[in-house]
Amino acid sequence: MSHPSRSLRPVQLRYRFRLYPTAPQRSALARLFGCVRVVYNDAVAARKRAHETGEPYPTGSLLQRQLITEAKRTERRAWLTEVSNIPLQQAVRDCDRAYRNFFDSLKGTRAGARTGPPRFKRRSNRQAARFTRNGFVLRDTGRLYLAKIGEIRVAWSRELPAEPSSVTIVKTAAGRYFASFVVAVDDGAELLDPVDQETGIDLGLKDFAVLRGGRAVENPRFFRAMERRLKKAQRTLARKQKGSRNAEKARIAVARVHEAIGNRRDDWLHKQVIGILRENQAVYVEDLPVHGLARGRAAKSVFDAALGRFLVLLESKARRTGRTFVRVDRWFPSTQLCSACGALTGPRGQAGLPVRRWACGCGAVHDRDRNAEANIRNEGRRLVAARHAETRNASGGPVRPGVPGAARNPR
Repeated sequence: MSHPSRSLRPVQLRYRFRLYPTAPQRSALARLFGCVRVVYNDAVAARKRAHETGEPYPTGSLLQRQLITEAKRTERRAWLTEVSNIPLQQAVRDCDRAYRNFFDSLKGTRAGARTGPPRFKRRSNRQAARFTRNGFVLRDTGRLYLAKIGEIRVAWSRELPAEPSSVTIVKTAAGRYFASFVVAVDDGAELLDPVDQETGIDLGLKDFAVLRGGRAVENPRFFRAMERRLKKAQRTLARKQKGSRNAEKARIAVARVHEAIGNRRDDWLHKQVIGILRENQAVYVEDLPVHGLARGRAAKSVFDAALGRFLVLLESKARRTGRTFVRVDRWFPSTQLCSACGALTGPRGQAGLPVRRWACGCGAVHDRDRNAEANIRNEGRRLVAARHAETRNASGGPVRPGVPGAARNPR
C-alpha cells in the first residue's frame, strides 16, 4: 500500500555488527582503547583540578591542544602518536558532553533522571573508540577500514540504509568486538500498512503485558532462567587470586553470562515491539514509574522484565512506523476503575495486589489485568480525541493540541 508524500525530518539510528579482528588488529585496538581511555581520564582530571583550585573551566579546544597535540611531544605521552588522532579528539568531546549533561541536570534543564559527574574509565569495563567520516572507509569487499588499524572483517547481518556518519568500535566486557554505525534516515521511513486494530497495554510482573481481548504476553524472566549459571560463574571468580590470569578468565566468564542474558532479553523485546505495532494502529500504555518500582522488594523482577526499555523501544519504533503511541498518566486509576460503569470499586493499594478478580456493584465481574487494559485503551482514546496526545496525522506529520484531524487513529 502506498503512503502519502510528506515532509520528513532525518533521525539518527544505530546499526550494530559483529567484528572479527585478527590478532595484530586486536593488539592495535587494545592500544587505541588505552589511548582513548587515558585522554578521557586526563580530561576529567583536568576539570576536577580546575574546580578544586577555582580556575576557569577549561574548554574542549584547550584540552585537545594540551592533552593531545602538546602531550604527544612529551616523553610521558609520546605513544599517543601510535593511534589515529580522530578517536582522541572524540574522547575529549565525549567528556565535554558528559559535563554539559551533568550541569544541565543540576540546573533542571535536562529531562530524565539526575545525572552524576563524569567518572574515570576503567580498563576492565566496556571499551569504545569513535571514528568520524574521515577516519573509516567501507570497502567494496565488505571490510571496514579504520585509520592506523587496517581492514577488519564485519559480519553483515543487514544492509545499511544510508552512508554512516560515524562508527564506534566497541569491545564488550566479555571480549567481543562490534561496530556501531550512526545512520541518518527519514523519520517514518519504516511505515507499516494501516490496520484497524488498536490496543491498550497493561504491563506487570506476573504476565509481562496484557493486550486487548485479554491476550497475555508471558514474562520470559531471562535473568531468573540463567541465575544458577551466573552464581556458579561468580563463585568461581571469587575463588581466584585477584589480578591473576585465571581471575581474568573467570571475570570474562561472568561477563559472558550477563551479556547472554542481555542479548536474549533485547532480542525478545524487539520482537514483541514490532509484533504489537504490526497488529495495531494505535497503542496506549501506562506511564509507569519504573525507577520507583525498582526500589521495592520486587526490584530484581522489575529489572529482569526491563519494562522501561520496552516502553522506550515501543515509543521509538511507533514513531518510525507511523503508529499512534500515547502514554496515559501514571496516576490514572486503571486498576480501580470499572470499565463497564466507571465506578472506583476495584482493588486498592498494597492490600489489593493479590486480588486478581473482583466484582463491581453494577454487576460486572472483572479480571484485574483485562480491566486495566480496557481502561488504559479508553483513556488513550480520550486523550487523542481531546488532542492532548502528540501523534501522527494522515500525512505522517505531528498532531498537537488545537490541530484538526487528531480524533480517530491518525497515521
